[in-house]
Amino acid sequence: MSRVIDPEAWRRDGYAIVRQFFMPHEVAAIGAEIDAVHAEGVAHGRSFRHGNLFYNVAEREHGPVVRMVQWPSYHRPVLDAVRLDPRFAALLEPLIGRDVKQIINQIHWKAPGAAGDFAWHQDSRFRLPAECYRNLGTSYVQTGLAIDPHKPESGGMAFVPRSHLHGDLDLDTSADVLGRTMQDAALERVGLSAADAIQLDLEPGDLALWNPYLVHGSGTNRSGHQRRFYINGYVRATDCDRGEWAFRDGRPVALGPEPAMVHYEALRERDDPHYV
Repeated sequence: MSRVIDPEAWRRDGYAIVRQFFMPHEVAAIGAEIDAVHAEGVAHGRSFRHGNLFYNVAEREHGPVVRMVQWPSYHRPVLDAVRLDPRFAALLEPLIGRDVKQIINQIHWKAPGAAGDFAWHQDSRFRLPAECYRNLGTSYVQTGLAIDPHKPESGGMAFVPRSHLHGDLDLDTSADVLGRTMQDAALERVGLSAADAIQLDLEPGDLALWNPYLVHGSGTNRSGHQRRFYINGYVRATDCDRGEWAFRDGRPVALGPEPAMVHYEALRERDDPHYV
């Protein structure tokens, strides 16, 4: 199974799919670790932060719903090993080089029937402060590893191919994208069409990659199973002032004793465990 991406096609389409990036026995081990992280979130019962580690937990009458966890790799060695796997280094080298930082390390869950839609958006809106992220369109690669079947019926992602070529689009950013449905009108307002969107169809172990300017979203999980997705976002080191190192000269870099500044602006002022 090829694990090489055609750089020309990547630049043209803004996304790529790599089949069987991880093997079934590996996915099973990753999934078990993800389930353990989910149990931690349920035990907290509400959103919790300890430095860059963040559990996004919605409080519901029927019990807490864990929607995502950021930077579980700080305390979960199995997940840490995944983000630093040499296969990632080899895959990323033709796209962003051998010196790579990481600014996204998170798990997303969509329980069957639970509200977990993501409105149409571009990841570029979250790369703040903007001065810390240079050449964003050519220096950054977002990756998502399917742990479960990732299809339209399970609330899988939809992409608008080549939408990244337009750069920053004036999509509605007045509210969180999490918990909002994809609206065709939102695309029409920026000159795009939902008719051009494609639905991802991933089996466990398949990897999706996408550009930070690629417009994407996802719907409700209407299947009978959980939809777990392990996301790791990488950036060319010279173009980013934030993030943890992932690879230096193609070799994995272990997390240091102190967390790096990523997105949590109060990291240096309040790094103690607390509920939010």
